[in-house]
Amino acid sequence: MISSNDFRPGVTIVLDGAVWRVVEFLHVKPGKGSAFVRTKLKNSASGSVIERTFRAGETVPQANLEKSTMQHTYKEGDDYVFMDMESYEESRLSAKQIGDRVKYIKEGMEVNVVRWDEQILEVELPNTVVLEITQTDPGLKGDTATGGTKPATVETGAMVMVPLFITTGERIRIDTRTDSYQGRE
Repeated sequence: MISSNDFRPGVTIVLDGAVWRVVEFLHVKPGKGSAFVRTKLKNSASGSVIERTFRAGETVPQANLEKSTMQHTYKEGDDYVFMDMESYEESRLSAKQIGDRVKYIKEGMEVNVVRWDEQILEVELPNTVVLEITQTDPGLKGDTATGGTKPATVETGAMVMVPLFITTGERIRIDTRTDSYQGRE
């Protein structure tokens, strides 16, 4: 159990049988009446965001999450097969369980899998990945880094906007949080 007075961004709690992560919180002490905590909570499974108010000192169950490092070994049909780096057990995750970040997963990549009660909540990718460009328009002489951008397809099938001077076959670094080009490798 955790008190509403101990809420901080990133704290996970259980409400109505689901895991919620505290995104924002504000302790309010009105001049008249009792204090309360206004929060913005994000559902770890669906991603929906709600605002909820708790009385000051109210206790709610805290979600104990397990995080394990797993390596993507291969893809079979629509399932991605991951191997636990400690126990060497294989787990299959669907593209739906991984979410929209599936577009950056390639073989051999290590990810963190977050679980609650044996239920997978999310797959955390590294902040940046290095991928090879498989298709983009050719660069022309005089194209510069500040001149503009063009779409490029990387080896995992994801589309990323890159500077005009980047060509097919180059390896680039991509920020997985913002889907943006970071530089050449």
